[in-house]
Amino acid sequence: MALDVRPVRAACRARARVEGTVQGVGFRPYVWRLATQLGLGGFVLNDERGVLVEVEGAADAVERFRARLVAQAPPLAVVQRVAWSDAPVAGERSFAILPSERGGEADVPVSPDTATCPDCLRELFDPSDRRFRYPFVNCTNCGPRFTIVRGVPYDRPLTTMAGFAMCPACRAEYDDPADRRFHAQPNACPVCGPRAWLADAGGRELACDDAVAAAARALAEGRIVAVKGVGGFHLACRADDEHAVAVLRARKHREDKPFALMAETLEAARALVELETHEEELLLSGARPIVVAPRRREAAVAPSVAPGHPTLGVMLPYSPLHHLVLADVQTTLVMTSGNVSDEPIAYDNGDALARLGPIADLFLLHDRPIHMRTDDTVVRPPVVLRRSRGHVPGAIALPVAAARPLLACGAELKNTFCVAKGARAWVGHHVGDLENYETLRSFSEGIAHFERLFAVAPEVVAHDLHPEYLSTKYALERDGVEHVAVQHHHAHLAACLAEHGERGPAVAAIYDGTGYGIDGTIWGGEILVGGLAAFERAGALRAVRLPGGAQAIRQPWRMACAWLAEAGEDDVPPALAARVSPARWRDVARLARGGLASPVTTSAGRLFDAISALCGVRAEVHYEGQAAIELEAACDPNERGAYPLAVEAGPPIVLDPRETVRAAAADAADGTPAGVIAARFHRALAAATAEALVLAAARHRLDVAVLSGGTFASRVLLDDVTRRARIAGLRVLVPERLPPNDGGISYGQAAVAAARLADRA
Repeated sequence: MALDVRPVRAACRARARVEGTVQGVGFRPYVWRLATQLGLGGFVLNDERGVLVEVEGAADAVERFRARLVAQAPPLAVVQRVAWSDAPVAGERSFAILPSERGGEADVPVSPDTATCPDCLRELFDPSDRRFRYPFVNCTNCGPRFTIVRGVPYDRPLTTMAGFAMCPACRAEYDDPADRRFHAQPNACPVCGPRAWLADAGGRELACDDAVAAAARALAEGRIVAVKGVGGFHLACRADDEHAVAVLRARKHREDKPFALMAETLEAARALVELETHEEELLLSGARPIVVAPRRREAAVAPSVAPGHPTLGVMLPYSPLHHLVLADVQTTLVMTSGNVSDEPIAYDNGDALARLGPIADLFLLHDRPIHMRTDDTVVRPPVVLRRSRGHVPGAIALPVAAARPLLACGAELKNTFCVAKGARAWVGHHVGDLENYETLRSFSEGIAHFERLFAVAPEVVAHDLHPEYLSTKYALERDGVEHVAVQHHHAHLAACLAEHGERGPAVAAIYDGTGYGIDGTIWGGEILVGGLAAFERAGALRAVRLPGGAQAIRQPWRMACAWLAEAGEDDVPPALAARVSPARWRDVARLARGGLASPVTTSAGRLFDAISALCGVRAEVHYEGQAAIELEAACDPNERGAYPLAVEAGPPIVLDPRETVRAAAADAADGTPAGVIAARFHRALAAATAEALVLAAARHRLDVAVLSGGTFASRVLLDDVTRRARIAGLRVLVPERLPPNDGGISYGQAAVAAARLADRA
């Protein structure tokens, strides 16, 4: 009899500390299945830092486990770091999922809310399934996360599902490591979970067998329904019903700003807008953003959905409730934020009934509480216009680690906040414009939640220089902290650099509407040179008066008057003669020349306003950036001409658009189409900007250029400047994960504060 002389495989034990987005995404059952397949013993558990794993068995099996752990992780997992170490052999032969450990400092990312997965959708529409037409179906691969979590570790008692006790069938799924609902914290069914109901504007529940089907019938009939979703309420109506859309617009007090649309399928979205492959991928991604794309001429959309706009913002359903509504109504719906004017979106049933009662005819409500309101993310590739649901609270690395925990409070418009510790920063969801009590309360509640969620007790608070911003006042009211003031446009520069993992220095064109300058004037057309910790102003757009102050922002014709006065022109241009009397024009021109109630500004946004008014596109605005948005939309893509726009080498560099304004006014007077004027202006500003960047780069011996600020949400301007700067040999960085507008300011403030702390160390 032959003897088996193969060597005995020695047992070993290894410990892995896994950090990243690894809770609530099916990571523990994945580890259990992998270890079981390989015949390993040990355990896996959640704690405040992420996931802790110990595996024991034959050395080759442990090595295979190590090799596969990250490579085959679940789709929603984002593994940032795995720290391996040896552990003493314990003789364990079975593998277990242990209860979560608590007591340490929370340091684990929370997953964003994620669109319904294909498996759950099959159940939703399967008449034989126990979750058929259940509006809250979910599993470890999909469903609400950030909007329901109250704390970490991410376990059911620390979510808004704590009040729903699972029935035996759901509990069996929840306890079975082989089931895709193992420890799916929002797991529920019609027997034990949240329910939906239909109510009238007074909050009285209406009798119906299927609330979602009844809401869909009301929508099909042309009624306005407030729909409670994942992160708050939407106001919905048929997108092809002009009367319904016009009524919604009037009740919501939203004169011109486009409404978002929700299409049932990708095919339905294709019938509305022209989509590139990457845009289709965004629509189908787990984040399910609103994607802004060129509208099709034959799109079945009422004129009031996006008056005067060549683009539409379209998204696909991302919750089971949305899928059911769209499947039942079988037409595209307007799906706009559930708020009035500039208030934050409603997310609580009672608050929604109180604030949206005068707008909605009916309310599709449910009783799964939303802990943190979250607007939809908006993307106009390659630019993120609003980063919120589906992306928040994903961590973004800091190139210079924060030596002390810090909070950055952001700007006034399109506000976000940011908390940071070590090399990680968490940028909050879109809060909105801090111009009323409701939004300020949402801002402060969001900060408190992030501080708890990520165990950040700020010792440093960064803020904008503007003393009247509510975000600045909030920052300065925080006691026992070090305050760091960050200039607005420096924050834009730093945000873009830090997002790309760079410290600078670089040259930068930072163009937006308003930012408080270090000299006390209003900046907004800046050529900067600097890095994370410091900057200098290398140049700017020629300064002009803002006649009437804030009134000039609401009335772009005033900026046309100011720029023409600066250029030595006195007469009312023909495009504005029907809107502004000669006497009123002269009064505003006197303000622009004399300076009374007319602060100085270098704002690129206000220059866009002036050209928009001069060519008859927009003389008065109803929302921030409207004139610039409509001017870009008007651009004739076939026009290759450009106006003159002088660049004075200085130093400092000065971009002087007086001749640009005169030429645009002359063209308008001669009847040149607005699209031609708009295109010539964009090309002029792009050429001058690139020239200024190249000049500043040569002067400072740099080869990296940053383009940021809200004005660079214009793809026409962004693409043209980028192309010209690259041809000149510059490496161009633009915001990719964060908005170029003020939604990225808080992250930039955090990066500046962290760099300054490091320089002092």
